[in-house]
Amino acid sequence: MSEYSPDSWVVLKIKPGKGMFPFYKVLAGWNGSYTEGSSWRLNSGITLVFDREDEIHFHGESGSLYRCGKETYGLRMSTAGIHQDLYLKQEFKGQIQIMEEDTDWTKLI
Repeated sequence: MSEYSPDSWVVLKIKPGKGMFPFYKVLAGWNGSYTEGSSWRLNSGITLVFDREDEIHFHGESGSLYRCGKETYGLRMSTAGIHQDLYLKQEFKGQIQIMEEDTDWTKLI
């Protein structure tokens, strides 16, 4: 199982089409440095959520675990462009929504 602790993150709600149920994914970003650029990951799809004291733990379809700090929610430089690209892709055009920060994450699934 792979574990990730991003510097910033958002949850995307993806509505694939009429009659289909929405699904949720973590868009995670890591700040870069002068020698290394920023990076990002989009998880495989949220299957299980645990609310911890300072973190939300999102388990993905691939078995990965994203440990996301409650104080680091939001788009940053590492993820804003990726969100825009996904939003404009033909397969998801207009079907991606960033969930509100005060969402009860444990009720997604």
